[in-house]
Amino acid sequence: MEIPESHQRDFRTALLRWFDTHKRKLPWRDSADPYRIWLSEVMLQQTRVDQALPYYTRFLAAFPTVEALAAANLDAVLLLWEGLGYYARARHLHQAAGILTKQYEGMMPSDYGAIRSLPGVGTYTAGAIASIAFGMPYPAVDGNARRVLARCFALRTPTPATLLRLASQLLDPARPGDFNQALMEAGATVCTPASPRCPACPLGGLCAAKALSRQEDFPAKKVKNPVPHYDIAAGIVLDDEGRLLIQRRAERALLGGLWEFPGGKRTAGETLQQACQRELMEELGITVAVGELLTSVRHAYTHFRITLYAFRCHITAGIPVSSAGLPVRWVPLNELGQYAFPRANRRVLDALGSSQRNKAATPQYKL
Repeated sequence: MEIPESHQRDFRTALLRWFDTHKRKLPWRDSADPYRIWLSEVMLQQTRVDQALPYYTRFLAAFPTVEALAAANLDAVLLLWEGLGYYARARHLHQAAGILTKQYEGMMPSDYGAIRSLPGVGTYTAGAIASIAFGMPYPAVDGNARRVLARCFALRTPTPATLLRLASQLLDPARPGDFNQALMEAGATVCTPASPRCPACPLGGLCAAKALSRQEDFPAKKVKNPVPHYDIAAGIVLDDEGRLLIQRRAERALLGGLWEFPGGKRTAGETLQQACQRELMEELGITVAVGELLTSVRHAYTHFRITLYAFRCHITAGIPVSSAGLPVRWVPLNELGQYAFPRANRRVLDALGSSQRNKAATPQYKL
């Protein structure tokens, strides 16, 4: 689709005039530091601005430079990311910081190809960094921008390639970073998925979907598949010194690099207790006696849901060694705050801490 030059000009003028007046005040917009822009773009992948803001502030306080991030232990990075989700983002940031420190003296290169080659940097993120930090004319189309473009051009199922071509034609060569941010800002604050605020939209006079009075028909909504649910049985194993047994997840796995309690999915025909025993034997080579249920936690991930059942266990045979070669540790309860856990596991830890406090507060009488 070729957009007439007059339409391109009208689109840019209307969008940028609106952005200059209505853009939100966000901390990364007050800086020309490519590191801060890069960090914000990574955090905002799959995450709303209001959720990312406190993480952004804490992360920068701990790692104010690329070199500081590269020098940090991955556990420290993941701990600050805990609760934000999509942990591959944090691992890739840490890995990329190491590359930038070694190859570019801690500076983000002002070359699109070099930016695009960094771990975790895809077409969108590279375009955002290149345009916002360096003023290079590259489009950046996230989910919000996709929705604005699909509605303005009445596209039901636009492909990423189609959207990039449209965004490239519309992109303001004098202000590419502002244009990209304005397009995303319009999608986030005005052209929302449901009940778009069309009277406040700067592009209302240029929007084909609005002209058809079919704003919410574009882009076509994805058909949602049934969300599977899994029962997870985990062992809360304490030794004679009161230390808790935890293991690290593989970096390439979901929640990679985080620590967790040993356990896994219940299979057909198993009780939860049997699943707990089997998983601890398969994962760590230990035989356990399964005791009382400490707590159960329901949690939703993007594509599935779980109920995590945490059982108190004690080892009856074997020494815990990961069958996958992953780190396994016995950790005192007062040191668990130094380790990053998935949110469901953290809620189990809260229950364990409450249980331990109640136990300590219960008077013990000798008969």
